[in-house]
Amino acid sequence: MVNKRARRQKIRYRIRKRLRGDASTPRLSVFRSNTSIYCQVIDDINGQTIVSASSKEDGIEKAGSRIEQAKKVGALIADRAKSKDISTVLFDRAGYLYHGRIKSLADGAREGGLNF
Repeated sequence: MVNKRARRQKIRYRIRKRLRGDASTPRLSVFRSNTSIYCQVIDDINGQTIVSASSKEDGIEKAGSRIEQAKKVGALIADRAKSKDISTVLFDRAGYLYHGRIKSLADGAREGGLNF
């Protein structure tokens, strides 16, 4: 029997096989912990993070639910990406189901102006 972490890792590798971010269309990678959510816009060709955002930052209110925080993080990453002239990204859900906080972050990024 495979545990939850190994199953997610297998899904993550399968997703990463198809996604390769470059300077024109970088990869939007998401990490979700029990309390916070983090995202980065990554250029895989040069191996560097272009912009990042998380729910631990001062601009994100802690009073709302975690889904509301994820939506605000999505809007924040979209604003930061737009300031670096990035409008299109590849969404890397990192093995998480496209549901709940991951979906909320993606919706916030779309509303902020990112295309994926």
